[in-house]
Amino acid sequence: MSVASDPQQLKSDVRAHWTAEPCGTREVGGPDRRAYFDQIERERYELEPFIPRFAGFAEARGKKVLEIGVGAGTDFIQWLRNGADATGIDLTDHGIALTRERAALEGFSPELRQGDAESLPFADNTFDIVYSYGVLHHTPDTEKAVAEVLRVLKPGGTARLMLYHYPSMTALLLWGVHFAAKGQVWKSPRQAVHEHLESPGTKAYTLKEFDQLLKGFGDRRYEVVFLGGDLLSYRRSKKYQSPVHRVIWAVYPTGLVKRFGKGLGHGTLIEARKPL
Repeated sequence: MSVASDPQQLKSDVRAHWTAEPCGTREVGGPDRRAYFDQIERERYELEPFIPRFAGFAEARGKKVLEIGVGAGTDFIQWLRNGADATGIDLTDHGIALTRERAALEGFSPELRQGDAESLPFADNTFDIVYSYGVLHHTPDTEKAVAEVLRVLKPGGTARLMLYHYPSMTALLLWGVHFAAKGQVWKSPRQAVHEHLESPGTKAYTLKEFDQLLKGFGDRRYEVVFLGGDLLSYRRSKKYQSPVHRVIWAVYPTGLVKRFGKGLGHGTLIEARKPL
């Protein structure tokens, strides 16, 4: 996959990717819309059961919450169910439409806006919580997006972000399939993430790099976790039907990775507090 060098073109490419495939929707279909959304929700939390704990949905009643990157609305509906004063933003009109539909099925009519994480359309010091799960590493200027999170948080407010971690089993798998298998062993696993994971230009960070990225925050806590790609625990979709993928799925030592691969998870759960 070629990655555009122009930031605006790259952002357009990222928007096109997530318009075509909001998170969790690839293998879900059918005419019953409630069943459609329920399946997305069920599969998301089966695959990554730590999300509700990390997000803190159950403790959000009465709090002003901003979710950046609502996708199909799976996490966003949890804020609403738990009584948060939740606002959502997404780079794509499609994500906003899906989330609005998801909310309406349960009688909610929240504030939802199409917009850019690098230029949030909200005043300074507005939100108690800013939540973004697996989103900000896709925008061309992640540093600017993180600065925007800090800006719109109230003093003492909390950012809960999942950003991709490096090194990871996912990065190694991508490197093996896209580079090593083609003899391009000089290319790095990080480059494989950048060029071949989800939308073009995806980034991943070491824990030391997270410290630099989040330097404007006060207290910071990181938890590295395995995601579905680290363990190959998701259903193999049409995208992964090549002979190489079939072999990998057949021989992959998921149990050994779980036992001995601590620290090689692809996800970093970040909780960071804005100074008072």
